Amino acid sequence: MKSEQALKQTEQGIDELVKALEQGRSETLLRFLEFQARFHDYSFRNCLLIAMQKPDATYIAGFQRWKELGRFVRKGEKGIMILAPIIRRHKANEDTGEKSSDEEERTPRVFGFRAVHVFDVSQTEGRELPEFSRITGDPGNKLQRLVAIVAERGIELCYEASLGGADGLSQGGKITLREGMAPADEFSVMAHELAHELLHRTERRKETTRKVRELEAEAVAYVVTRAAGLDGIHRSADYIQLYSGDKELLLESLDHIQRVASEIIDGLEASDGTAPSIDDAVVPIPIAACA
Repeated sequence: MKSEQALKQTEQGIDELVKALEQGRSETLLRFLEFQARFHDYSFRNCLLIAMQKPDATYIAGFQRWKELGRFVRKGEKGIMILAPIIRRHKANEDTGEKSSDEEERTPRVFGFRAVHVFDVSQTEGRELPEFSRITGDPGNKLQRLVAIVAERGIELCYEASLGGADGLSQGGKITLREGMAPADEFSVMAHELAHELLHRTERRKETTRKVRELEAEAVAYVVTRAAGLDGIHRSADYIQLYSGDKELLLESLDHIQRVASEIIDGLEASDGTAPSIDDAVVPIPIAACA
């Protein structure tokens, strides 16, 4: 079955990623995170599938979605196979005859996955797409949007002249940044500390080491800054390494990285309305006052 083929391909991609990291080639993970920045709404497994089949992909959609956008897949183009969840509402247990509660019956559940095909914009022709917001060297209004995202989550944001050599601190409900950073640096450091707040100020903090927490926060910051059009964070290569050769730990981290990076990027995109899938603009709110 095609879905089994796709699953086999993802496992192959994961094994290759693990092998590369074990050999100290952290640039392999950075290349994958570049794909995550481009396709943040897709799971990391689907990003692997896209990267393996079409490494130069920039914007993908299904056949019908392209038609809705006024573009058409060129004849003879080969689709990119990804996995889509099969979602159904919970039903009574047929084996035991046990009835489900009303709440359970209303709750959609994933029952498996099926293979579907998508196409990159380079495989289509037709109406020109809206230009995506891309910035180089300066985050522009995305910096203020990130400030608003921090405030929307009830996190206090403060600035201090010196943080003992650090550029930023996450303190659980409060982020402190060093004053005087360039806008691009302020953006990336804030994204890093926000990732800590969303990922590690929970019970999960007890289950992770400091090294893992730094890796995850820096990976999120890397994905977010790349999605915003900024240059990647050079120091990421020092953080992003496979810890103790633990494949399952890496996969768990990639799941969390994808989830939080996608949440932040969705918030940034909602403010400019440039992405075709985004309809609602969100008005930034003022920075929280420091105590």
